[in-house]
Amino acid sequence: MTQDHPRSYAENVPKLAELGRDVLFGDVWERPELSKRDRSLITVAALVALCRPQQMPFHLGRALDNGVTPTELAELITHLAFYAGWPSAVTAADVLGEVFTERGI
Repeated sequence: MTQDHPRSYAENVPKLAELGRDVLFGDVWERPELSKRDRSLITVAALVALCRPQQMPFHLGRALDNGVTPTELAELITHLAFYAGWPSAVTAADVLGEVFTERGI
């Protein structure tokens, strides 16, 4: 299979995309018990701890859009280096740098 761009997960598993849109972002992210900013911090922390770099750009950008500062994101990654492991933190720092570059930060 040769393609310029790999198929998105929404094309491969449409039900997963639907559940993400309707349940995760349509319900869970809209619950008033936590602010979107707090949910972003939690989500980014989980992605860093689990070393999930493919999901990080979207959620790092969303965190910035939800009011998390660049300094706070850098500190979150630094803090997690001691709890989630240095390699996970370095991976996240590289992804954060890419997000900053794309956004002109």
